[in-house]
Amino acid sequence: MILGTLSSLTSSGLPSAWVNALTLALSARPQEKAPGRYALQGDDVFMNVMQFATQRPDQKKAELHEQYIDIQLLLAGEERILFGTEGSARECEEKHVAEDYQLCCHIEEEQSLVLKPGMFVVFMPGEPHKPGCVVGTAGEIKKVVVKVRASLLAA
Repeated sequence: MILGTLSSLTSSGLPSAWVNALTLALSARPQEKAPGRYALQGDDVFMNVMQFATQRPDQKKAELHEQYIDIQLLLAGEERILFGTEGSARECEEKHVAEDYQLCCHIEEEQSLVLKPGMFVVFMPGEPHKPGCVVGTAGEIKKVVVKVRASLLAA
């Protein structure tokens, strides 16, 4: 997991594939888009624009991915994300290979962070994360999740 802000993106030291993916996503103006999936570089890099009300953590399940890196950027509102290190997901359901996700009921030694607009967090394949959780009371958020094929890091 890596945490950062858009204001420090150019000096963040992130791999160029991630910086390029975020730049492509921001150029597409996600804050003006309706919720949905938008291609940026075919299936290698795309973004999911989301808008929803946050929920209590006990109302949500954690997610894992194998093929894609998640770069979650908050556009509006406040969001708590619970997360763990690779291998810390427990009580996992079946894998949905085509959609690249698996849901899990528990994260061992769970950690927490709060995103505010302009902040992003990167989750690598295998790192469980439970986004969309309340900060204080439930509220509406808008975010974009940029999905980057993990094999692009090796390129």
